[in-house]
Amino acid sequence: MSEYAQILLKSNSIFDGTGADPFAGYVAVANGKVLQVGKGEPASEWIGEDTTVYELGDKTVCPGFADAHTFFTGWSLNYVGVDLSAATSSEEIARAALAYADTLSEDRPVWGHGWNPAVPNGGPEELDRTFPQRPAVLFAQGAETFWMNSAAIQRYGFDNSADCNEVFWKLMEEILDDHAFSAPLFDKYMQMLNSRGITSVKEIGYDTFSSFTDVLEEKEKSGKMTLRVSFMSQPVKEGANLEYGKAMRDRFKGPFVQFSGFNRMTDGSISQMNGFLKQPYLCAPDTVCAQDIDWAQIEDEVLRADREGFRFSLNAQGDAAVARVLDIYDKCRKTDDGKVYNRHAVTEAEFSDPQDLERMGRMGVICEFYPQIQAIADYAGKVGMIEEKLGAERGKGYWNRRKMADSGVRLCCGTDLPLVIDDIPQSLYHSVTGKFPEGGEPFHPENTLTVKEVLMAWTSGGAYDFYRENQTGTLEAGKQADIAVLSDNVFTRSMDTIRDMKVTLTLVDGRVVYEA
Repeated sequence: MSEYAQILLKSNSIFDGTGADPFAGYVAVANGKVLQVGKGEPASEWIGEDTTVYELGDKTVCPGFADAHTFFTGWSLNYVGVDLSAATSSEEIARAALAYADTLSEDRPVWGHGWNPAVPNGGPEELDRTFPQRPAVLFAQGAETFWMNSAAIQRYGFDNSADCNEVFWKLMEEILDDHAFSAPLFDKYMQMLNSRGITSVKEIGYDTFSSFTDVLEEKEKSGKMTLRVSFMSQPVKEGANLEYGKAMRDRFKGPFVQFSGFNRMTDGSISQMNGFLKQPYLCAPDTVCAQDIDWAQIEDEVLRADREGFRFSLNAQGDAAVARVLDIYDKCRKTDDGKVYNRHAVTEAEFSDPQDLERMGRMGVICEFYPQIQAIADYAGKVGMIEEKLGAERGKGYWNRRKMADSGVRLCCGTDLPLVIDDIPQSLYHSVTGKFPEGGEPFHPENTLTVKEVLMAWTSGGAYDFYRENQTGTLEAGKQADIAVLSDNVFTRSMDTIRDMKVTLTLVDGRVVYEA
């Protein structure tokens, strides 16, 4: 025996991510890696004087969880600038922002966060009275509502009617360039995700990610990373920049930070009739999509990227959009068995045709689905929308994860953070039961997944999506010791109470980065 375990995890519920059933046993960790995974009691030679032994009982030990779709930039808007949460009127919001502005150099824009969105404001003109020339953007709680003045509208190119973060790109660049703000906030971001068992993410950055790649590089070199980051470029102000991709691929080859390719939206929300459908909307017989989509540009970008060895993730909501994305991927480089050579993905595939899901499986295209998406809806509202826009019969194709799994589609999980914040027990509740937050009647339970399938998507599925399956995603000897522990046995816990569970311990590279 050449070395002892530095950490030994003993549990009645070990899920190793390989597809095996959970078992009672142990995981031994040393020097950042998994030494041994076994059933029953560990041999005494694994345990030395300095071994930390965790007697976990029925707590579930899993590989670290991987989130395939996150936006640190969007999350940061909840912290940017001055805290306005104490303000109870638009006048108080403006006064607090003005007092904060006096602490900044005169050439700096004024940012703020946290005001109650129920507080009415008078639009740009009212804020102009406080800031006639200086740009000011003040985000409400959740950052979905914001108040900005005329100078900010001119500077950043969007106004209070903006309904998607993609238009914030110029503002995001300035926020990320302020490393005194963005670098320590990213530490807080990593800690928050670690506390939820997340050990790796696919982070989306607009265009060239501003100068935030310098922050990632510094943190990796100085050993400060507690989260593995595979970052993607999402073109918003210009097309996919392949030269930037090549530079990032060459620059980041370490164990924590890598460049993962490109991400792009195609269609939009079905509720707003921006999802691209094969058949017209039930409520609008002349409409299959209320927005224009430049499919020629998307196809050109994907094919050029594919030739250079880059992968693409395309967000598709409607069944026609899913089919069109697969048409594009079908023109990409293939392996001898007909699967895409680069690991292209469809993000979400909210409403899909079962035939296209079978095709997705045959082509080896990944689906980055959102297992918590039901958490932000209710049965009456969501089902009412589906029946209005699609009809009950077509609505059977909504969130059809069961058909994906049965068709051999490689599944991994994303949150679109900050749309929702990672909560693995919550994701199990919705994706396994098909129920909305209020409980009651499930939505098409025949379309749901098993506990094991959801956990596989969160672990080995994510590792595959990030090209990290040889290092992470399963608990096997020789792999990096990225591990998450849940507070109970998820395989025996009642789904009615599973949302009460929490993460109690997270390891990254064999180091404890979170302990409840």
